Amino acid sequence: MPRIPAKKTSEAGLFLKLFYRMAGRRYGAVPEPMAVTAHHGGLLRASAAHELLVERAMKKLPKNVWELAVYRVATQLGCSWCVDFGAMLQLHGGLDIERLKHIDEYATSPAFDRQERLALAYADAMTASPITVTDEQVAELEAEFDREGVLELTYQIALENSRARMNSALGIVAQGFTSGDACRIPLP
Repeated sequence: MPRIPAKKTSEAGLFLKLFYRMAGRRYGAVPEPMAVTAHHGGLLRASAAHELLVERAMKKLPKNVWELAVYRVATQLGCSWCVDFGAMLQLHGGLDIERLKHIDEYATSPAFDRQERLALAYADAMTASPITVTDEQVAELEAEFDREGVLELTYQIALENSRARMNSALGIVAQGFTSGDACRIPLP
């Protein structure tokens, strides 16, 4: 149970009830971080708008690359909710989630290609404390993905660091999206 309980539908006004309904249709269940943030309507609206705008802005980087980098951040920070939700998003995006079992061996595993390895190493470097990103690493990423691709990757990794740290601080844990308990929407 999170440190701040989810706001119940019975406590919600019309806007929040509609928001919960849309989230439930999209994800199969209302994501608990949203339901916890619902106690602060302004932050919930800002967060939802931000997430949608970021999703629409992602045009340069291959989806498998940034989804894996985001997943790596979640595993590095130990955010079980983010790991669960991220695996579900990859599954619904048609990506192979079996290889996620080998994410710790990404540098040598044949399950990951060069682009994915570069992104995963960058996620590790950005998530380390202190950050260990090098000029050479960014130059290699820019040669592979171009400048806009590097910015998209950097933004996604930074955003997941924020999400995972917030969820962990609030005690939000796996919701069952990949077990089928929460995710009832059909695969595409």
